[in-house]
Amino acid sequence: MRECYPTVYQWVRERVKPERDENKRATYRDNWWLFGEPRKEWREMSLGLHRYISTVVTQKHRFFIALESTVLPDDALINIATESYSVLGVLSSRIHFIWMLVTGGTLEDRPRYIKTRCFETFPFPILSEQQVAEIGKLAERIDAHRKQQQALHSELTLTGMYNVLEKLRAGDDLNDKERVINQHGLVSTLLEDHDKLDRAVFKAYGWPDLESKLVGRPGATTPLPDKPTDQVEAEEQLLMRLVALNKQRAVEEVQGKVRWLRPAYQAPDSTQVGVDLITEKDEVRKTTAPAAKGKVVFPKSLPEQLKVLRETLAERPHTVESLAELFKRKPRKSVEEGLLSLAALKLAEYEQETDTWYTTG
Repeated sequence: MRECYPTVYQWVRERVKPERDENKRATYRDNWWLFGEPRKEWREMSLGLHRYISTVVTQKHRFFIALESTVLPDDALINIATESYSVLGVLSSRIHFIWMLVTGGTLEDRPRYIKTRCFETFPFPILSEQQVAEIGKLAERIDAHRKQQQALHSELTLTGMYNVLEKLRAGDDLNDKERVINQHGLVSTLLEDHDKLDRAVFKAYGWPDLESKLVGRPGATTPLPDKPTDQVEAEEQLLMRLVALNKQRAVEEVQGKVRWLRPAYQAPDSTQVGVDLITEKDEVRKTTAPAAKGKVVFPKSLPEQLKVLRETLAERPHTVESLAELFKRKPRKSVEEGLLSLAALKLAEYEQETDTWYTTG
């Protein structure tokens, strides 16, 4: 660089090198003229792929897209090294979105996708060949639809399209600008395809009872305040089943049965096996009576319970008893169940010596 671009070299040396000299990371300190370092793990994982799955870390609406392998992602993206459209379909489903809301974080009012929590703990369904084809076809159609309409109308944004999509779900009237977005983005058609995808994924899990209660309802891509009671209860049941399935997978992995998403890369010598999906209903115990003054009511919904427990443990470790004491009516059983759910999601751990629970991240 010094020989070919001496002016640039001096500019970088004067402004960048002093800061890099203080960097604790040797590669940044020693190679101070380079912007960063090669992401060898990603290059190895994505080698040979025609495309991969990507989503923005922080965004109002959670959607996943297929990116061509020639696109090099930056640190604002979460990337999944698979070209499987069926995986894209499951990640794009309402089921994964609800899981993501509980396990992920937030920045202001926007959900943040944390890969180690949202993706690595998520129990994917085991798909038949027919389900792989059906879900993959729907996901590919959705991905192609969005790209095609954006190519035809350069002013279209995905956020704008999904703002309109959620208003259509809610049955709200569109203003003039939103009607244009609906027309240019063919958002009503996009909504229809998303509902078809959700139905297919619910069927893959074997949960038709929840399919009928949740598919088509608002709040499938962005947090929805003040949800109807029946929707809240259905989402609680969904989370309980996902947690149970997560625990089942954890037991199986201890036994050496791992459900690889990309077995040809992750475990080329292994044999993929099936799994019995959870179908029984889990009811969340409700607390309705008032309780002691000065204490807060333990939330009724599972997502809120897990959120409160995580936030409380972030302040300091607790025993089950000390946590329960913080809430009215001392809901020890619900607190204990919530802690076990957090442990299954790898968001909390139990220390037997001190009989305390603490957060893991």
